[in-house]
Parts: sequence; C-alpha cells; structure tokens
Amino acid sequence: MIFGALAVAAGLASCNDALNVKNPNNQTTYDFGNTESDLQEAVIACYNRIRLEGTFARVGYTMDAVRGDEVWNASQVWYLPYDNLNSLNTDEIGNQWIWRDCYHVVNRCNYVLSKVDVALKPGSDSYNEIKGQALFLRALAYYELATYYQRVPLFIDYAQYSSLETMYAANVDQDTVFDQIDADLLEAMSLLPSRDKGGEWAKGRATCGSAAGYLARSYMFRHRFEEAYTVLKDIIAGKYGNYDLMPDYGDNFKEGAEFENNKESLFEVQFMDYGTGGPDDEWTPVNISSNASQGHAVESNYGPADFGSWADLAASPWLYNLFRAETCTDGRLDPRLYWTLCTYEPEYDSYTGAKTAAYPGGDPRCNKVYTEEITASPVSNKANGGIAIAKFTNARNNLYRDIVCGLKCGVNLRLMRFSDVLLRAAECENEINGPTDVAIEYINRVRRRVALPDLEKKDFPSADALFEQIANVERPKEFGCENGRGIDLIRWGFFYDEARLQQISQHSAYRRDGLPSTGEVSLEEADDYSYKYYNPGHEYFPIAQSTLNANQNLSGNSANENHDNGEEFLAKWNVRPVVQLNR
Repeated sequence: MIFGALAVAAGLASCNDALNVKNPNNQTTYDFGNTESDLQEAVIACYNRIRLEGTFARVGYTMDAVRGDEVWNASQVWYLPYDNLNSLNTDEIGNQWIWRDCYHVVNRCNYVLSKVDVALKPGSDSYNEIKGQALFLRALAYYELATYYQRVPLFIDYAQYSSLETMYAANVDQDTVFDQIDADLLEAMSLLPSRDKGGEWAKGRATCGSAAGYLARSYMFRHRFEEAYTVLKDIIAGKYGNYDLMPDYGDNFKEGAEFENNKESLFEVQFMDYGTGGPDDEWTPVNISSNASQGHAVESNYGPADFGSWADLAASPWLYNLFRAETCTDGRLDPRLYWTLCTYEPEYDSYTGAKTAAYPGGDPRCNKVYTEEITASPVSNKANGGIAIAKFTNARNNLYRDIVCGLKCGVNLRLMRFSDVLLRAAECENEINGPTDVAIEYINRVRRRVALPDLEKKDFPSADALFEQIANVERPKEFGCENGRGIDLIRWGFFYDEARLQQISQHSAYRRDGLPSTGEVSLEEADDYSYKYYNPGHEYFPIAQSTLNANQNLSGNSANENHDNGEEFLAKWNVRPVVQLNR
C-alpha cells in the first residue's frame, strides 16, 4: 500500500512537471517581444491596426471629409449627424469606432516601446527602425484622436495597463496631447532612415520624412508657423529624403507597385491590390482572419450608387465649380477634376482617351470587359442625388465596372503628399512674412503640375488675400475630398467667426433632387447645407456615453458639453477675414 501510494505520488509529480512546459504556440505578452524577430513582427502588427474601420479603412478616414465643406451626406442617414456636426454621444460610428481603433494602435505601439530598450541594442539599425516606427504610429494615432475628440487620455507606458488605478485614466487637455505628438515625432525623426537610405525596406513604412511631415502638421495646428516652416523647408531641401511632385496628378490615386509609395508620398496606408486578398472583411480588431481581403471601403462610401456603392457621401457643388472656374494654359479643364469627381465632361477624351464619367471598363483579371462609353454623370445616391467622388476609388483605374462593397478597394490612401508640404510652406511664409514671391512660388510649383497659369504677387495685396487663395482655392482643388479638410477648418478657426461660418455654409450647400447637381447653389436655393444644424463645440465628436460610463475618471469634451470653443481660440489666435478673390 505504501509503495503504491508513493508510485501514484511520483506519477502525479511527473504529470505536474509536464503541465508546466510552455506551449510555444501560446505565447503571452511577457514571453513575446524579447528578440529582434519578435519585435519586427510586433511592429507590423502596429501597421495592421491603421487599416481598420475606425482608423483609415473607412470611417476613420471619411469622417473628417464629411465634417468639412467639400463633402455632404448623400444618403441622409449614416453620416448625417457628423455632416451636420450635431451628433449625440450615443451615436456609434464616429464616437466609438475611431476611438476604439486608434487606441488599439496606441496599445500595440506602447507594447513595442516597452520591449525594445531591453531586447535590442540602442543605436543599432534594428533598434532605431523598430522604435522609430512605433513612435511615429503612436503619434499618428494621437493626432487622429486629438483632432477628432479634442481631450483624450494619454497612455505612453505599457505598464499603465497593469493596474486598474492607472488603466482608467482621465482626459488631458489637447495641448498636452499635442506636446506628446511632437515629442514622439521629433524622436522618430532622429531614429528613422530617409526613404532614400531605407531603400526597399522603406517602401510602405514610416521614415524620417513621414515624421517630419506630420510634425509640421502638428505645429501648424497650434499656429507655431515658424517652427513648422523650418521643418517644411528642410523637407523641400531633401534633408529627410528626396521628394517631388509626380508629373501626372493621377498617379497619386492609382493602385499597383508602379504608382504607390511614389516620390510624392510621405506616408500612405498600405492596402492589397484588388482581387489579391482573401474573401473576409476585417472590420474591427476582433475580426482577425488569415483570409482578410486587406482592402479599404472608402470606395463603398464615395462611389456612385449606379455602380454598386453604399452611396453615403457626395461632393459639394461648390467644389465642382471651383474646378471649373479656371482652365489650364492649353485650354483644358484642370485634370484634378477628373481624378476627384465622377462627372462627365466632353473635354475628358482630349487628355484621357476615354469619353467617360466613371468606371469605364474592366480588367481581364476581373473577367469583365466593358467597351461602352458612359457619358452621363452618375448620381452619388439614387434617392437624393449628388456628385459621386472618384478619389481613392477605382472610378478612373479601369479595373472593374461594378463596385464590390466592403473592404475590397486596393488603392493606397496617401495620408501626406509632397504637394501638402509645398502648400503648407506657402501658408507659413505668408503667415510670417506676408505675401512674398517665395510663397507664390511654392503655390505655382503645385499649379504647374496641372498646367494652370502662374499666380502673380501683384494680385495679392495682403496676407489675408493670399491666405484666401490657399485656403479656399489651392487646397480644395489639390486635396478635395481627402482626409484633412475638417482639421484645417478647425485650425483656421472657421467655426469661431460668423463670416467664415457663413462662407463654409455656402460651400456646403446642396440639393436633394436625385440628380448629380453641378450648378452653383446659394443658401436660399439649397435644400440643406452642412452647418445649418451645427451645435457649437461639435466641430469635435463627442466621447461616447458608454465610454464615459466605463471610465469614471473621464469627462466629456466640448461636444459632450455643447461648449463653444471660440473664446479660447480667439484668446490665442486670430481668424483671417473673408476676402473676395477675382476668379
């Protein structure tokens, strides 16, 4: 009996030893991340989170466009509270998804940063590259959070998640968030290689040029024009890699290795080319699939309903007519109209070889080949009409005719292009020195790419006049319907000045007539306009009530409190007055 008991005890002891063996396929955050190969995988996982619904795969990208004056909610349903800037804190898509997915990026970057100083030798190439990328991506996520939600919790230490006392953090003010963004980007600039030195490695990754570009954006949001201008001039001079404008504007909105990550791109979100991914849509952080499509759904919102989109968003007639207001030196329309909006213009065949409005044909890869010419502008939404948006869709790429809604579009989203560097440099020069030949030349470099006539300094007698040209002519035509216009309107203070609010209301006026209405629409003639129902403070989106309930340390922002930010803005900065330009 005694020997039997001992044998059983010995057997149990040996079983217990076996149970303590670690399964290499079931690693924890403690076990993982202690080698270079682990951290290389972890930093790729950080990039993966910027291509979700709430970051840049759909609403995280398009929400900023719809709160601007160039885009309106054609479906009159899904995005409507964000177009009207009066969303409730119970609305989900803007108040929860962007917040959720940006903090997923922050979490993964913090994990990498918690490991890199121990696992790798400081100063080594791998250390610099891994740490620099994590810092950039964290700054990118916080830039989105600060410009969407104003006041947010700041997590910069992975150890904060180990205690309930520190995990449920309070908001910090917007300046504190931007201070951290600046610090992360400055360090990333010192660590990351340029796109030139990075070579093949740098394609699709953050570089010191990416960090420099976003640092200039961060400085300009807080009107630190001299600091921003120094960075911008260094980018232009090639300090952070050689950038230039693509000769063909359209090359910035095509898919394929010959177009994406080109010399104009400072940073872009990578999506797999159409048809090369799997069948599964990976919308949220929990939809993890090895068969993910790895595309985006911006096209599903932007494209025309006639070709299968969800038809949620349309371009404003103001933007269309801005393109039509001046022609190129050879008499053609501005080619940026073709790449931005899905309208039909008879002149298109003179420089595209195709008399078409949108989705002209098909690629043999898709087993669809269409030869007919589509010469009627398709409506954005069949019920309400509107001008469909071509940018960052395949409307002009001749890959397919019918849109497959979901995360299928393979056109990389270029988050920052060299043309933005040039126009921001012009803005800074004008803010610091007034209208100068230097500022005009920065603008003309962008205009010459599309063969528009040069501007002349004599036509801009004041800094206010040149600012008007930059803000309401050059930037809308170069970046129309891209992410960033809403942020611009906030940093310029257009919501805090009655004349400016009236101006952007006019820009956003539209008709719900079931047609792709391209005629100019006055406020009196409009069926509606984006800021008719604007609640002060709702230029930012409210923090979701469910998030506030879960974290008692959080407080609401200006949108939660319907607080007008105008007094604080005007105590620090001025809003430039409206100037009538000779068009």
